[in-house]
Amino acid sequence: MAPSLLILGTFVLYPILRTLYYSFFDWSVGAAVQPFVGLGNYVKLFSDPQFWNALGVTLEFTIVSVVLLIALGLLTALALQSEGLGTRIARSVFFFPTIVSLATLGLVWKFLLDPDIGLVGGITKALGLPPVAWLQSEQLALPTLIFVSVWRSVGFAMILFVAALKGVPAERYEAGRIDGAGQFSLFWYITLPSIRPTMLFATMMLTIQSLQVFDLVYVMTGGGPLYRTDTLVNLIYRDGFVNFQTGYAAAISWVLFALIMLISLIQLRIFRYNDVD
Repeated sequence: MAPSLLILGTFVLYPILRTLYYSFFDWSVGAAVQPFVGLGNYVKLFSDPQFWNALGVTLEFTIVSVVLLIALGLLTALALQSEGLGTRIARSVFFFPTIVSLATLGLVWKFLLDPDIGLVGGITKALGLPPVAWLQSEQLALPTLIFVSVWRSVGFAMILFVAALKGVPAERYEAGRIDGAGQFSLFWYITLPSIRPTMLFATMMLTIQSLQVFDLVYVMTGGGPLYRTDTLVNLIYRDGFVNFQTGYAAAISWVLFALIMLISLIQLRIFRYNDVD
């Protein structure tokens, strides 16, 4: 285990601890002096309107994305859980975007949604409709990013739920039908409790992924227009690697870490699974 632990400590544990160290300093890249400010960076961010805007955008993106992904992933899994050739092909089609990087998908969708040269703009013009500036509109930019994120990750949720549904013993459904249960009762009282561990895993993974979204935002909107799609990780990148305020960016990253931990603990509590269930 020693080589793996050495790599993990060098490239994961040490950078994490170093980031915590930076967060207590007014650390700026290239500065001759890096003064110690204690909790100054944390106090500063709670009075920073850009931080609160990024936090709100991140939470809105996460809540809407995760709810849609869980709902659509489960519905798609229910529809495609059989083992026919057609359903296998359909599952592959749904899952394919998951293996493509978000940066690549972001570039493709940015081109498609361009109101002047994009395919979507061309279709709207052909239909006699005015072109829509999807990524330049304050009202449409964030919903557009959510749509692309859901389109990309729904296959991941679907595959997890398909595996979970296949693990539910058929005897439970047979017993339910003998007792007179309808399709909704079978789903509510047998399917959902049986796949609860998978739902917990899917919800936690998709939530963490959404809270850390960066590639899609950076490629498609850069946080605009007017910071309407500016997420916490995008703010960390801008403060740390554009403005070179390393200490302040490190403080924001630790607040994001605490937020992820808090939400994960809440999810563990909501989806807790006991032997008596």
